[in-house]
Amino acid sequence: MEHVKRIGRDLVYKGVILDFYEDKIETPNGKVVTWDFIGHKGAAAVVPVKEDGKLIMVRQYRNALDRETLEIPAGARNYPEEPTLICASRELEEETGYRSDNLELLITLRTAIAYCNELIDVYVARDLIPSKQHLDEDEFLDVEEYTLDELCQMIYQGTIQDAKTVAAIMAYKAKYQK
Repeated sequence: MEHVKRIGRDLVYKGVILDFYEDKIETPNGKVVTWDFIGHKGAAAVVPVKEDGKLIMVRQYRNALDRETLEIPAGARNYPEEPTLICASRELEEETGYRSDNLELLITLRTAIAYCNELIDVYVARDLIPSKQHLDEDEFLDVEEYTLDELCQMIYQGTIQDAKTVAAIMAYKAKYQK
């Protein structure tokens, strides 16, 4: 296969979470085309597992869908080089009110490889310790608990559609429910 070569990248818009770029790409036949690119500093997510085996989820409004969604706790890194373990630990406590010293990397995801470089490392958190939520001033969510079977059923029914949540729950099931 012949190779594609990026020959330029221009920042079109710098956002709070995302940066939008216009890339100039030279195709194998020598033509120059424009491709969209969205830059993201990366994120981490957590599958919090209680002693009884239930998973802690968060329900929150998502503007892009104009509805509430049920998801695993997650959030963006504070800066691109922030270790995802630190980010995952912070997001666990901020969103759920639990902390853990027992986080294990489960899976690494790339969310939209056609146009975005976002990477999400998903961790499993065990030995949860009750703490206190530290929600951002514009963050409103409910903390809920479900069995793995209940969550899988919601995935199969189309109730849970968030890609990171679907991938994380299915990876957790495959790895730990033999």
